[in-house]
Amino acid sequence: MLNRRTLMTALILVAGLALSGNAQAAEAKPFDQAAFEAAKATGKPVLVEVTAPWCPTCKAQKPILTDLKAQPKFKDMAVFEVDFDSQKDALRALGVQMQSTLIAFKDNKEVGRSTGDTNKDSIAALLNKAI
Repeated sequence: MLNRRTLMTALILVAGLALSGNAQAAEAKPFDQAAFEAAKATGKPVLVEVTAPWCPTCKAQKPILTDLKAQPKFKDMAVFEVDFDSQKDALRALGVQMQSTLIAFKDNKEVGRSTGDTNKDSIAALLNKAI
């Protein structure tokens, strides 16, 4: 049976874990044109990730992006994920022709894009353009 001290220690540990690490990471939301436009209008940095579940390059980008988005300087970045297979209207609106495309926006303007990049330093440079 748990005593009060053990229970409180466990609760504090769980709360600490919930507040650390990736809890501050910018979480990707499914792309929605209205939400995307609203995020750009706020002047926040915005990242659009075009992915496909079958894409090996997208899979290679995912841990890199997760690590970068967890950095404090990117905590306010709005991140939208476009499904390459099902969101063709969004692809046309963004001028995207391939999966594994990353697009950075700052002050309501596109400031950079890359396709097929799995280099952490160059992806970080792209994200930095948005802040």
